[in-house]
Amino acid sequence: HLRPTPATNMTTIAALNVPTLLARSTTAKRDVRTNAFFQKKVTGVAAAVPRAGQKYANVAAAVDAGLIQGVAPFPEGIDVFGFFNDIDQAEAQRYADVEITHGRLAMLASVGFIVGESVEGSSFLFDSQVTGPAINHFQQVPLPFWLGLGALIFVVEASRVQIAWQSPFDASRLGLMKDDHTPGDYGAFDPLGLSKGKDEEWLDIHRLRELNNGRLAMVAITAMVGQELNTGLNLILSDEVLEMKGGGALKAMEASCAGSVDENACAKAFEAAVAAGTAAL
Repeated sequence: HLRPTPATNMTTIAALNVPTLLARSTTAKRDVRTNAFFQKKVTGVAAAVPRAGQKYANVAAAVDAGLIQGVAPFPEGIDVFGFFNDIDQAEAQRYADVEITHGRLAMLASVGFIVGESVEGSSFLFDSQVTGPAINHFQQVPLPFWLGLGALIFVVEASRVQIAWQSPFDASRLGLMKDDHTPGDYGAFDPLGLSKGKDEEWLDIHRLRELNNGRLAMVAITAMVGQELNTGLNLILSDEVLEMKGGGALKAMEASCAGSVDENACAKAFEAAVAAGTAAL
């Protein structure tokens, strides 16, 4: 019998969530929203080009203009804290781009959490020296890894600036993106060739999937980090003990392993004891 893990749970949620967002109506207004990333006219209505100094009244206005996307069950967009109220169009463009970028990072982080904890202690990774909860993995890697990662981040960010941002010497103010920049579009990065030969409708649907899965991943990684900060134990181990014996077993594992020399080894031993039915709860 196989128990669902956080990874399978997230995949199921994403699969159920995304298709509900793909309905397309025949009105020009709906077409502009559905084709928020098109750089061409859709049924005679072009997606708005954001201009510094001009404003959107609220998030619904930005959705209507085709700059950002709503999400089911909020097709007009959701803005609980009012960030988009009377917002400068150039600032709204930057927010849209930041959302997509953070969503991509969150998807990588969510997968990294699960995979990292599944293969930790393997001899081919840093001589088996990286162990414990994923929130503590980064501090354990050697200096060359840090330097390589820092160099990679520098190259990526430098490329993003050149592609999407106006020169500070030419722009009317600092922090402005190029007027014709489509949020999230940083060139033809498709190493697997998944988009080769596909039409604009197919591309737009998959951009929408990326955006909404990124939103889901931002929530997921926040929950993962919060759980590990609270328990101090591996995500998957905690999940399996909770499913096998309930909350009492999880609290017992936290109490038993907290502060031990190797909390990860302790948690694995506790899980094995729970599975064998010998753990005292």
